[in-house]
Amino acid sequence: MLNKEYIQLFVRSHVNSIGMKMRLIHPGSFMMGSENSWYDEKPAHKVTITKPFCIGIYPVTQAEYEAIMGVNPSYFYFGRTNRPVEMVSWHDAKEFCRRLSEKEGKTYRLPTEAEWEYCCRAGTTTEYYWGDRVNGRYAWYRHNSINQTHLVGEKLPNAWGLFDMSGNVWEWCTDWYDERYYSTSPETDPIGPPEGLHHVLRGGSWRSIAYDTRSANRNCSISSATHHSVGSIGFRVVMETDYDQ
Repeated sequence: MLNKEYIQLFVRSHVNSIGMKMRLIHPGSFMMGSENSWYDEKPAHKVTITKPFCIGIYPVTQAEYEAIMGVNPSYFYFGRTNRPVEMVSWHDAKEFCRRLSEKEGKTYRLPTEAEWEYCCRAGTTTEYYWGDRVNGRYAWYRHNSINQTHLVGEKLPNAWGLFDMSGNVWEWCTDWYDERYYSTSPETDPIGPPEGLHHVLRGGSWRSIAYDTRSANRNCSISSATHHSVGSIGFRVVMETDYDQ
């Protein structure tokens, strides 16, 4: 069961001019990957994040995306713009971050794959951030999603107060994808390989089997993709900060 007082003590919040809620994440170390699953998740290895940063409490919503980009490309609209935005390419997500940075006077970007998993795990070492068994109270996936996205924040958060890290929509990371990268990845602040053909996706989506919403699960797609599994790719953003108190 989540300790809400712990969440409040451990993190601080920031809300920007378009109402996007960000959570301060402190530096630390964790075990990234898994020895129990696909080869691209091996070897499990220690990673240290040395700088604080803020990350979106939710995936970027349709309303937030439209406020910055002037359009809503989402397949699942239904007049409810606090669903996660989807049908966005990696390039679209990067452009959103660029425009948001310009508007806010702060640096916004996609998370690195290591930052993403660090935030997803929130101090846990289990298969999912809530334990080792599937639990529909925490994630939208194939079994419970009714074949569509859902409003952000309807499921339970992880221990750091982040919602929808598993399921709902896949989330772009800034890294190029390399199935063997973990064998050579640096321990400190890894940023992925210098080049590649695809970019990393994390977290699983409404159409994923439960197994693909595990904290260590990796996926990828070409950078221009918007129709990879229609309506299932979104993103969340990081805001760079020097604050760590």
